[in-house]
Amino acid sequence: MIMKQLLIGNAAVARGLYEAGCSVISSYPGTPSTEITEFAAKNDEIYCEWAPNEKVAMEVSFGASLHGVRSCCAMKHVGLNVAADPLFTLSYTGVNGGLVICVADDPGMHSSQNEQDSRHYAIGAKVPMLEPADSSEAYEFAKAAFELSEKYDTPVLLRMCTRIAHSQSIVETGERGEVKNIPYEKNGEKYIMMPGNAKKRHPVVEERTKKLTELAENCAFNKIEMNGSEIGIITSGTCYQYVKEVFGDSVSVYKLGMVNPLPEKSLRGFAASVKKLYVVEELDPIIENHCKALGLSVEGKSMFSMLGEFSQETVAEAFGHEKPGTYENKTPIPVRPPMMCAGCPHRGMYYVLSKNHITVLGDIGCYTLGAQAPLFALDSTLCMGASVSGLHGFNKAGGSESEAKSVCVIGDSTFMHSGVTGLINIAYNGSNSTVIILDNSITGMTGHQQNPTTGYNIKGDPAGKIDLESLCRAVGINRIRVVDPYDLEACEKALREELAANEPSVIISRRPCVLLKYVKPKTPLVVDREKCKGCKKCMKFGCPAISMHNGKAAIDKTLCVGCEVCVQLCGFGAIGNGGNE
Repeated sequence: MIMKQLLIGNAAVARGLYEAGCSVISSYPGTPSTEITEFAAKNDEIYCEWAPNEKVAMEVSFGASLHGVRSCCAMKHVGLNVAADPLFTLSYTGVNGGLVICVADDPGMHSSQNEQDSRHYAIGAKVPMLEPADSSEAYEFAKAAFELSEKYDTPVLLRMCTRIAHSQSIVETGERGEVKNIPYEKNGEKYIMMPGNAKKRHPVVEERTKKLTELAENCAFNKIEMNGSEIGIITSGTCYQYVKEVFGDSVSVYKLGMVNPLPEKSLRGFAASVKKLYVVEELDPIIENHCKALGLSVEGKSMFSMLGEFSQETVAEAFGHEKPGTYENKTPIPVRPPMMCAGCPHRGMYYVLSKNHITVLGDIGCYTLGAQAPLFALDSTLCMGASVSGLHGFNKAGGSESEAKSVCVIGDSTFMHSGVTGLINIAYNGSNSTVIILDNSITGMTGHQQNPTTGYNIKGDPAGKIDLESLCRAVGINRIRVVDPYDLEACEKALREELAANEPSVIISRRPCVLLKYVKPKTPLVVDREKCKGCKKCMKFGCPAISMHNGKAAIDKTLCVGCEVCVQLCGFGAIGNGGNE
C-alpha cells in the first residue's frame, strides 16, 4: 500500500533500506547520520546495532553481505575516514548481497571538526556514489542502491548532507519487498585480498567503472531539465534545490543524482546546448574539475566559495539576482554559544584541571565544550581517540616535566571507539601519562545512544557491558581510580597523586549524564543574598543556572539540578538548600 509521509531525509533513507529488504545495519552514531540507524531499528525485520566504531560497522556489513543478505552501515563524513581501510578493499572484493554505505557530510560544520567532501572517497575507492536532493530521492536512492550494488558487484555510497538529512519533504512509501538471500560460495580469488588475487581484481574494478560511467550517461539518477539555451547549470543534492528556488524554470539544469562516476557524453551534449555553463556545488570543485577535464568552458568556484554551506541567498548573490525576500528581526538577540548543561558531570573535573593550570589534550564529544569560557580547559581536539595517543606523543617530547602537568580527557564512548588503542600504546611504549575517562554512561553528543560500556543495545535491551576498570587493567595499566566529578576535593586529590606517580595511570570520572531519564535531579539550590559577597567565584565554572543580579549571585530553579558543585566553591556559605533568595 502506497502511503504519503512527511519524512526527514534520514528517516526516508531508513524507510528505503527497509523496503529494499535490508537485513543487517551496523553503524556508529555521528551527526548528521545518526537517525538513519535509529529509524531503521524500529523495524524488527532488520538487525540493527551500534558498533564500537565505523571501521567495525563497515566490516560487519561486509560480513553480512558475504553471507548473501542486503546490508548497510551509516556514518558521518569523518567516520568514513575511520572506515576507509575496508572501503578501498571492498571495492576490489565486491559484494555478494547488496551493500550500501550511507555517509553524511556536514557543510558549514554544524557539528563537526571539519567539512571534508566525501565524494573524494568515491573517486579514490572507485565505487559509485548517489546523492539525493530531497527526502523522496533519499528514499528512492536507498532502494536503488541495493539493485546497483548487486548488479555491478560493488558497495554503493549514498551521500547525504546535513540539510537533506534533517529537512522534511513528502515521500510516497510502500511495503517491504521480498528479497531472496544470495547463497554464499567460497571464492578465494574474489574475497581473499592477497597481492596475487588483488592484482586480478584491480582490472575488474576498472572495467566496472567503465560500465558505471556508461550507466551515468542515461540513468534515472541524472536528469536534464531544458529551459532555453542561454544558461545551463550543472548541480546536485541540496544545491539543486537552491538553484530551482532562485531560477525556477528560467534556466536549463543538469541535475546529477549519481555523482561518481560522472557522465561524459551527456555533459558535453548539455554544454553544447547552452551559451553559458555553470556548476553550483558545495565544498570542493569536483564536478567543475571533471567538466574542465572534458574540455568544457565552465564557471563555478570563481563565483562560489569552497567554504561552508550554500543557501538560496548564496546562489542569488553569485548570479547577481535580487536576494530572496526575508524577514529582518531588528530586536537584538543575545549570543548563545553551545555550553555544557547545568549539572553536567564533566564540569567539576574541568574546573579542577583549569584551576591547576594543567595542559589538557581533548577529544570528540560534548565534553569538547570545556574549551569555552570560563573554563578554557582544553588545549587541543583533533579526532576520535587522538587525545590519548596525542598525550603519549606530547609527553615523549616533553619528558618528565610534561608528564607532571599534562593529561588527556576522553568520553566513555569515544574511548571504546578508538581511545583504547592509544592506551595500549601508552602501556606498551611507556610514558607516565594520565588518562582521564569522562564516563557519563552514554554517548552524549549525538543524542544518547548506547555504547559497549552502558550494558544496553540499540533497542534498549540488556547487552554485554565492558568494565572500563578491567579493560584498562588488561591492557597494562596498574594505577586506576574512580572519582565522582561532583566531588571537587576528590578530583583534585586524584589528579595530583596520579600526575606525581612514576607510571601510567587512568582516572575514571564517573557520573551519569544529567539528561538521562533515570537520573533524578535534586532540589534546586538557592542563594542567601545576605551571605553572598558578589565575589563571582561561583561563576568561574560556567554553570548556566548561575548568574549575577544586582551584584549578587542568583540560581535559576528551572535549570539547577542540585549537583552542589557551586556549594563547594562558595567561601561564604551563601549557597544551599535554604535561604532568602
